[in-house]
Formats: sequence, structure tokens, C-alpha cells
Amino acid sequence: MQVYKNETERLKSVKSFVKSNYPYFGINKKQQLIRLLYEISKREDIMAADIVKKGAKQDYHSVKKCLLEKRFPNSFSQGRDFRPYLPKMELKKKEESVLKKKAFSPKNIFIEKPVCDSYFAKHLKTFFPKAHFSQIISIKDYRINHKTFGIEDYNKRRDALFVVKEGHDFFKRCPCTKGAQNCGYHVFNLGFGCIFECTYCFLQGYANSLGVILPANVEGFFDNFNYYKKPNMRIGTGEFSDSLALDWLTRYSMPIIDFFRKHKDTVFEFKTKSNAVGNLLKAKHAGNIVVSWSLNPQCIIDENEFFTSALQERLDAALKCINAGYKVGFHFDPVIYFSDWEKEYGKLTEMLFEKIKPKDIAWISIGTFRFAPLLKQVIEKRFIFNKILDEELLLGYDDKLRYPFKLRYDMYKRIIQMLSVYSDSLKIYLCMEESSMWRKLNLKMPKLP
Repeated sequence: MQVYKNETERLKSVKSFVKSNYPYFGINKKQQLIRLLYEISKREDIMAADIVKKGAKQDYHSVKKCLLEKRFPNSFSQGRDFRPYLPKMELKKKEESVLKKKAFSPKNIFIEKPVCDSYFAKHLKTFFPKAHFSQIISIKDYRINHKTFGIEDYNKRRDALFVVKEGHDFFKRCPCTKGAQNCGYHVFNLGFGCIFECTYCFLQGYANSLGVILPANVEGFFDNFNYYKKPNMRIGTGEFSDSLALDWLTRYSMPIIDFFRKHKDTVFEFKTKSNAVGNLLKAKHAGNIVVSWSLNPQCIIDENEFFTSALQERLDAALKCINAGYKVGFHFDPVIYFSDWEKEYGKLTEMLFEKIKPKDIAWISIGTFRFAPLLKQVIEKRFIFNKILDEELLLGYDDKLRYPFKLRYDMYKRIIQMLSVYSDSLKIYLCMEESSMWRKLNLKMPKLP
């Protein structure tokens, strides 16, 4: 509450300063100056009046140039590659995320008519006896009749669960960003929506996300896999929902593991930020299942990955899986830049290899923080206290907001050096990164199991 009050007062002060000092500028020009002044004021905790020097030129281009140089001191001189994104600055109390941890217990459960008598639908009634159950024609029909949806509704997504019969969107190739080196991954679209609250999550950008969506017909995926399958492919869940966060409820992992025992040339990956591996430890697998964790220093988890398992809990769960015969994977993604990033990611790698032996690791991916431009306003509205937007993020080669090339290169190089101390045979690759970065790092896509 106090943070919101402080930041709204800051924004109010910035707007007042611009109105008083630049009344002759147009609306768009004022909005850009407000954005720059607010971001500098927030990052450095100074008043707008202390940012612009007295006696400085007052024409728009001079003022903007001065502010850009202060906001992006390390990348301002990059020339054509310097592409800042300066959308309108707004803060709305009703759109701020309420970070109160509670067990997932939806108030309303909507079940599509074709699966209303399914085992999964009946199973939910035993778990959530107090929930209100409604039958709907389809989620598509429901969306047509509920067109107004925004950030405020996204904040309440844990209150609504949709049970659907998936009919077509079973699998797809990984939506690799334009111009990036492709890793050849395939996505198993098993559900949509996450019960965790990560400040950087790209799912926040989906304007039609009505709640958590789970398919009742997992067998439909298996039937369709026979048509989709490619030789020696790597496929997994975790793109549009955490693979294991709700496995205590869905139990998807058990039939998936059983199914892929028949497809030993396919590697299936569960990707998670949880420690919910209980069902995996009960299952009989064929050695072609990889359980992987997204990793960040504990300080980043505390500030940005709300409701997820702690770093140590993730590593403990990984060791349990290794002891059950699984290979494990790790995703240093997104790597977040901050003043002590090198020290903290160094501690992270130490913790990792204190617990896990290199021979048990199937792969490690590394990807720096990046996101679609429209997500910027969503993040600052939902997580007004965030620090991740304070750094220098510019429109990159794929029109996503990213750290400048040189900074990304330095971070990748250092993290790869940290990992290589423990083994020079780790299979390391970059996620969603341009080909020129791979070449500069002298990195090639490894042959993955």
C-alpha cells in the first residue's frame, strides 16, 4: 500500500513538473518526458526538478536528449541500435497484484459440455466441494459473451478454472523469436495459465486469459502425437503453464510418463519452478524423461517469483528425481541484471553443483531477460515495486525489450565460465538469442539427448 502511494505521488509530481515547465509541448511529447522523468526519478530516488539542470535548453529535442542520456547512460551512444520504448506512464491501484499466498482453490469451475461427465470433472468436485460448478458450451462461446477483460481480471485468474476438451491445439514448434538460433524444441500444449506470480511472466500479456485452463482429455494428446511425432524429437510442457505446480490435482505426469515409455526415441521434458515431484517418484519411466527447473538467485526469487519454491527446494527436488533415475535440466532464464548479479549467479552455480553432479544434467539453457513491449506497462501496473524495469532495456533485433548486446554478451560469457569450472562437457545453449551472439561466444547448439 505504501509503495503504491509513494509511486503515485512520484508520478503526480512528475506530471506537475512537466505541465509547469513545458506547457507548450504537445500531448505525445509530454508523455515521453513524463515517462523518462518518472523512470529516472524512481531508479535514483530523486525529484524531477533535480533531474533537469537549471539553465538548460528548453526545446523538446534538447530536453529529451538530456533525459535519454540520464536514463540510458551506457547505451545512449549506440546510434541506430539505440531504440528506447517510451509508452504512456500510468498506474492504477485496481490493477496492482495482491501478493497473498494461498492454496489454489478456485471459486468458479466452468466445464465444457463434451467433458462434463469426464473422470477429471468428477475428480475436481471431490477436491473443491465449495466451488460453484457451471456447464458451458465451450470456452470459445464463453469468451464471446465475456469480451471485457483486463489486468484486474488477470489478477483474479486463480479464482476461475476452465475444464475443456482440447480439439486441435495439441502441439507446436517452440515459438522461437524472429532471428534467433532455433533449438528445435516442440511444445506439448497441456493447459494454459499459471498459479505462480512472476513479475516478468509473458502470460500477463494475454488479454483473453480468463483463468486457469486444463484439458480433461489428455488421451487426445496421445492419439494426436502419433501423427505429429518426428524422429528423435525433444518436446515438453511448461510453455503456457508450470508443468508440475498443479500435478497434485491433474496427475498429468503419470499418464505422460507411461505413454512415452512407448516412444523411447522421444525426450519429454517437465519444466517447473516448484518442488512437486511426488507423482514422478512413483512413476516407472524409460529414461527418456527430463525434469528441469528454472533457476535464479534466491534474492531474485524473493523479489520476482512469488509463490514458487525456494532455490534450495528446487535443487532438493532435482536430487530426488536423479535418485529415481531421471536426468535433470536447468534453465538460467530469465537472467536478471542488477548490481550484484555476478556475485549472486556465482553463488547459484555453487549451490547447483554442491547438490547435482554434472553427469546427471541433460542440458542447461541460458536466456537473458526479454519481453514484448506491451508487457512493460502491465509489469509496472501489477508490480509497482519492481526493480527489473529500472535497468537499460531497449528494443532489440526482434523488437523485444532486451539488455544491450554488449551487456548480454558479458553476462552470457561470465555465466558460461562459471558453469565450465565444474565441467567442460555440459550441454549449454542460449534461449531466444540471435545467431551473432552464438558466434561471438563461439557457442554451437549441442546435440541434446
